[in-house]
Amino acid sequence: MSQSSDNTLASKTESDSQHVVAPDVDANRRSLLGGIIWFCIHNKLIVALLVAATVGWGVMVAPFDWKIGDLPRNPVPVDAIPDIGENQQIVFTEWMGRSPQDIEDQIGYPLTVALLGLPEVKTIRSYSIFGFSTIYIIFNEEAEFYWSRSRVLEKLNSLPAGTLPEGVQPALGPDATALGQIMWYTLEGLDPDGNPTGGWDPNELRTYQDWYVRYAITAAEGVSEVASIGGFVQEYQIDVDPDAMRAADVTLSDVYMAVRMSNVDVGARTIELNKAEYIVRGLGFIEQVEDLEKTVLKVSDNVPITVKDIGTVRLGPALRRGALDKAGSEAVGGVVTVRYGYNPLQAIKNVKKKIQEVSVGLPTKVVIDYTQVAPEQVQAYAERNELPPTEGMEPIHDRWVAHLRNLPREQWPNWITTSQIGIVPFYDRTGVIYETLGTLNTALTEEILVTIIVIIVMVLHLRSSMLISVLLPIAVLMCFIAMKTFGVDANIVALSGIAIAIGTMVDMGIILCENILKHLDEADPDENRADVIFRAAHEVASAVLTAVSTTVISFLPVFTMVAAEGKLFRPLAFTKTFALIASVIVALTIIPPAAHVLMGGRVKSGVLRRYMMIALIAAGILLAVLVSWWAGAIIAGLGVYKLLEERIPKKYQEMGPMIANAIAVLVVAFILAEHWLPLGPEKGMIRNLLFVGILIGGLLGFFTIFQRYLYEPILRWCLGHKLFFLSIPTIFLLLGLCAWQGFDRVFTFVPKAASHVGVSEETIRQSKPWTLATDALPGLGKEFMPPLDEGSFLYMPTTMPHASIGEAMDVLQLQNKFLISIPEVDSVVGKIGRAESPLDPAPISMIETFITYKSEYKTDQNGNRLRFRYDEESEEFIRDEQGELIENPHGRPFRQWRDEIKSPNDIWQKITEAADIPGTTSAPKLQPIAARIVMLQSGMRAPMGMKVKGPDLETIERVSLQIEGFLKQVPTVEAPAVIADRIVGKPYLEIDIDRDAIKRYGLQIRDVQDVIEVAIGGKRITTTVEGRERYPVRVRYYRELRDEAESLGRILVPTPMGQHIPIEQLAEIKYLRGPQVIKSEDTFLVGYVLFDMKPGNAEVDVVEDAQAFLQEKIDSGELVLPAGVSYTFAGNYENQIRSQKTLMIVLPLALGLIFLILYMQFKSVITSSLVFSGIMVAWSGGFIMLWLYGTDWFLNFDFLGTNMRQLFQVHTINLSVAVWVGFLALFGIATDDGVVIASYLDESFRKDKITDAKHAREATVTAGMRRCRPCLMTTATTILALIPVLTSTGRGSDIMVPMAIPSFGGMVIAIMTMFVVPVLYCAAMEWKLKLGIKDEKFAENA
Repeated sequence: MSQSSDNTLASKTESDSQHVVAPDVDANRRSLLGGIIWFCIHNKLIVALLVAATVGWGVMVAPFDWKIGDLPRNPVPVDAIPDIGENQQIVFTEWMGRSPQDIEDQIGYPLTVALLGLPEVKTIRSYSIFGFSTIYIIFNEEAEFYWSRSRVLEKLNSLPAGTLPEGVQPALGPDATALGQIMWYTLEGLDPDGNPTGGWDPNELRTYQDWYVRYAITAAEGVSEVASIGGFVQEYQIDVDPDAMRAADVTLSDVYMAVRMSNVDVGARTIELNKAEYIVRGLGFIEQVEDLEKTVLKVSDNVPITVKDIGTVRLGPALRRGALDKAGSEAVGGVVTVRYGYNPLQAIKNVKKKIQEVSVGLPTKVVIDYTQVAPEQVQAYAERNELPPTEGMEPIHDRWVAHLRNLPREQWPNWITTSQIGIVPFYDRTGVIYETLGTLNTALTEEILVTIIVIIVMVLHLRSSMLISVLLPIAVLMCFIAMKTFGVDANIVALSGIAIAIGTMVDMGIILCENILKHLDEADPDENRADVIFRAAHEVASAVLTAVSTTVISFLPVFTMVAAEGKLFRPLAFTKTFALIASVIVALTIIPPAAHVLMGGRVKSGVLRRYMMIALIAAGILLAVLVSWWAGAIIAGLGVYKLLEERIPKKYQEMGPMIANAIAVLVVAFILAEHWLPLGPEKGMIRNLLFVGILIGGLLGFFTIFQRYLYEPILRWCLGHKLFFLSIPTIFLLLGLCAWQGFDRVFTFVPKAASHVGVSEETIRQSKPWTLATDALPGLGKEFMPPLDEGSFLYMPTTMPHASIGEAMDVLQLQNKFLISIPEVDSVVGKIGRAESPLDPAPISMIETFITYKSEYKTDQNGNRLRFRYDEESEEFIRDEQGELIENPHGRPFRQWRDEIKSPNDIWQKITEAADIPGTTSAPKLQPIAARIVMLQSGMRAPMGMKVKGPDLETIERVSLQIEGFLKQVPTVEAPAVIADRIVGKPYLEIDIDRDAIKRYGLQIRDVQDVIEVAIGGKRITTTVEGRERYPVRVRYYRELRDEAESLGRILVPTPMGQHIPIEQLAEIKYLRGPQVIKSEDTFLVGYVLFDMKPGNAEVDVVEDAQAFLQEKIDSGELVLPAGVSYTFAGNYENQIRSQKTLMIVLPLALGLIFLILYMQFKSVITSSLVFSGIMVAWSGGFIMLWLYGTDWFLNFDFLGTNMRQLFQVHTINLSVAVWVGFLALFGIATDDGVVIASYLDESFRKDKITDAKHAREATVTAGMRRCRPCLMTTATTILALIPVLTSTGRGSDIMVPMAIPSFGGMVIAIMTMFVVPVLYCAAMEWKLKLGIKDEKFAENA
């Protein structure tokens, strides 16, 4: 076939307008599809220009970081995973010094009540913590983000007077969610080489962070907020002596008023002097401690009494509710949050650019190592170089820094260096994004390479193979354009839609090219080639459109998903749809004119032909230089062969196409093996190439033998033994059903039926065959979503509620020192409490530790393994003088994990062992992005948990602790990870004022409260303005008057009569336990019980086990819920249940619509039902493959020194939304095959006009043989293209692999559908003949 089409006679010289158009062609070109195809074939220049524009546009918007020179780039917005958090707004209210109970009663509850009336509000979560309230308003998904912000602002601005305490002002949080936290960084002192060198105090670093770095980064485009964490905020602290105040007759009110009046600037407009205008200012802002000390409080006997007379003033640290630690040392840093809806990757790039700009201007000081030099030597050095002397141990930095910068580095003394404040990111989502995109880019590249090999081998026609292969990237670029146009962001899930659509996309091209080649072979040599190609393209155009329509409709359930699952998988449905539409456009508009150029005939002019071949060689060379050497080599080689073809002897010319095909396959296979390295780089190139050759060659060899020698006789046997044959797919259907639902559930009717004939159900269920079958086929576990490996963990234990911030910091530093000692851990940065952001309502008992672990092998930013020079003799890596590895493209990758560490789970195990510190709880396994998503959706810091609601906090805590104990007994629950909130565990000192006692001294409650507020906590009076910096001024009593609980009772309260009475005589001081945080949902108090599952279990199954266990305890009376107490399970479980309910409704609807489309295509209920039969067989294959992945024996063998189970990452795969999406993708591929083979059957029967059963079987065999090769090519392409996905280990593979397994399993047994559909079709026709039912496909006398 290939020879005849390659040696087609020269096309006629008459133009298309002059040749006579065949009647059937003329009729078909008047239809819509026919008109499009006809136009494209006869307007190739327009098509070529549109293709060039599409390629250019697609490259410019592609989400990958391609270097395209001076062309502008406007890429699709990129993130690692979709933002599946809730549509929420935050109201943040600060009321410093107030207890959580005060915050809840006077702010949280009234604001929640007021905000519940907003339109589209779903629920409101409130957190009342010491000093502030954070309220999360969760809106329905239909509410637009900024519309919801305006509604909240309207409500806050219209609150009735008295709703909130005086002076309390609620504020709307940033236009972002916690999932938008794209970067965390620290400020560190760095030497000129970028190494940490210190030299800066925490208060200095915090000052530069708050007043310089934070504002600079906030100015980066796309940034919503930059919040500070760690260090100390400076404040002016006036510690007053009550005895001195009494002696000077000064009250606290005098101090407040005087300090406020001493911190004032004024303006006196302007004056004109000597025709010049002067702006008049009166300067009076506080700028230093001495300014406060000189503040006059009153004048007594003409003697001014100043602040210095009644107390001391100093700059000190303000009260803090959060701290940061890096590898055991206290640190200062910040968190950058991207604006809602903005491109996260672009925002990170903008932030990094801004960091580069601001870093140059950050201050520098010198650092002297006095362990290497004596102060006298430093002084002598200063005198020799005319530098200012050091003051104590600190030099005057500016002169010293200038001196050192004027010297070459080698002339610096070894005891001195400079330290410039540097901004050092420790969590940056760029790495996850780039590695995720790199994984997808690699998978797509490998899929395309595999596809090229399959097409060349199966089609055996190099030009059509090149045509299909080249147009596949064009379809992918068209998909990128659609993503940009319709606002679909690129992420692991969205781009996976393209990856799993490759098989269907290729199938479009295969169907077109196969039919075109067949028509060219069968056409009259004198017939116009354009008409032949048009006829071939139009013949299958309708079937192609129907197949694509059914595939698009099959994703209708995904489009209808809501909430988290909708946000997660709707982008995939869009990209899959875009990919299919693009493939149809390519198939119907580009392939026909391109086929006419490549296969429509030869150029008669020898000179013109030679010039064209030379141009082809030049294009190949250009392609090799600019794009890919192997692609250019194939194009150039084709040009050289065609240029020299006439000089090659005729007997060798016949071998030319075969040699060209073989060379092309070898080149592409080598590139694939080098790019893929399926066995790992350590096995060497030869073994990897051998594996690729055996894998692809074996499968394609089997398919070739099957097509040529096995298909026809097997099909004839099946047609002669229909019932026996159909029992085989029936067994597979039952096996697939048992793999999905479990043997016991599928055959539950058997014991019930046996009970009616006297055999008890228990006897059947306890029989050995039944138990063996039940154990072997337990059914698939259920979960919402497989976790994405982000390359880092978020370890979130808690300390005891009574722990102070100092104690919590000690625990954090000890924990981080243990964690950084793990060899696989790259960096450890932990925080306690909260960053200065409404997005972070964390108490000081909560620890959040970012643990970044090293990749298994050293990689570049895209996750591609780097190779380093290796000495084979010594079996060691060669290093340079600095001890660094030397990159070498022909070397070996460097493994960074210990031999016993096989996966990130092993690293997590080491983390939990190292972080087991007395006084802290354990923590569930979380990653930064996943943890933020979970906290946004449920308010909890674990993927599974319970919400216990009750009338009061004590009751909620008591019930929660009971539930904690019971959950630890559930077999599938990880007992150490079960943690109930310790709600009422914070120590309180309550000063209960005796109204009768204060009445005797003429005091009011406010008088006593002022003394309590100032004496113990201090009261903020004013704020200084010092250039860009602002610092609070606080008044309080001397520390020795408030540093012990007993001394608090001796604090004196002045009375109107001049007496000073101890507080213990006016009030009762109580010691009791109270809440650290008060949580509520929709005004109802709530507590959380967090838990995690044991490895190997599924989320939904674990939650169902826990539900059943607790219900059993309630029924037995062991767990008694007090009046007003209720509990619900929350977390990812809710998402899974919701998506399951949605699928139960929409999936049957989608099946009905697909059936309707098939009926419109075939106008036959029977034919449409037959297409569905093939789909069911394919689905059973998907469930069987999922079951096999959960067994211990599947692929458990070594080949070429590699365990296949490890290579294909065989482990238990639970039934998640990702897996269902994979089944929907399989639906599209199976439907495509079924539609096309049914179309061929219809055509064959209609053409032959069947007379009897024998004739029907012959027509069936004819149609089957016609569709056999395209169907096998589709199967081979899908299977082989998915193998690189199944073996991928980079970021994002956790999500891609579960989506690929159903398609892989379905296509493995897809060969069976090549028999099922024809056999059922033939059986239906035979029954019609037997029953005398008329059909247009039968002869008149049949």
